[in-house]
Amino acid sequence: MATSTEPGTQPPHPRTATGTGTGVRHPSRAAIATRHLRTDRWWLAPAATAAGLLAFIVYSTWRAFANADYYAAPYVSPFYSPCLAENCAPMRSGPNWEILGSWWGLSPALIILVFPLGFRLTCYYYRKAYYRGFWASPPACAVAEPHTSYTGETRFPLILQNMHRYFFYAALPVAGILTYDTVLAFRDEHYAWGHLGLGSLIFLVNTTLIWAYTLSCHSCRHIVGGRLRHFSRHPVRYRLWGWAGKLNGRHMQLAWASLISVAVTDFYVYLVASGAFDDPRFF
Repeated sequence: MATSTEPGTQPPHPRTATGTGTGVRHPSRAAIATRHLRTDRWWLAPAATAAGLLAFIVYSTWRAFANADYYAAPYVSPFYSPCLAENCAPMRSGPNWEILGSWWGLSPALIILVFPLGFRLTCYYYRKAYYRGFWASPPACAVAEPHTSYTGETRFPLILQNMHRYFFYAALPVAGILTYDTVLAFRDEHYAWGHLGLGSLIFLVNTTLIWAYTLSCHSCRHIVGGRLRHFSRHPVRYRLWGWAGKLNGRHMQLAWASLISVAVTDFYVYLVASGAFDDPRFF
């Protein structure tokens, strides 16, 4: 049955006409028939984000369970450092503590990856990225999400996002260990100092990006300068807060750059360890 309207008026939205609907379809909201008024390709950003994150998930899962080709003197993959199980490949480069003994039979990467993975999963930027990319919550600015209800991060498992600060504490020593690996990457295969290969530079870039991403974290910025009533009484913390704030302004870019760099570094070690090619040496 057709609905007649007066000239110059908009026909009521089907849901608002019946008094039902949630979110943007609630009777108290404007009765706009279209889902949104955006005419640009708004879906490109969440689609590209989902594709990028999915590619890293597939690659890192393969490498984490591979349990092979993660050490090529003097390089050790960042996915496997520090190596805490007895089944680690024999290393003279990088932390190889074997503190878990022989009972751990799976890939040693599964022990250490939980800390940087937890740090990134609970990161404020990555939450936005995968909420939009995978869950369409919301898919983009000014685009209504398809979900009928919203509980926020108050229920399991999303309530675990509140552990971000603690994962930040765990990420700091991991970044420190990767820095140690980078220093050792400037030794040759005989563990003599003075080596500079392509892998040395890749490790240096990766460690720099890892530190930049870690220190640009919102939790780091709050820890450095939060809960201060007078910055003038804490000039050192104020200076550190300012530096953290500048890095925080590039948090998204650093999140992607460090994610790509850690995958590239691991893949480079894989190529050298598997014999695909020799590490080019500059001197």
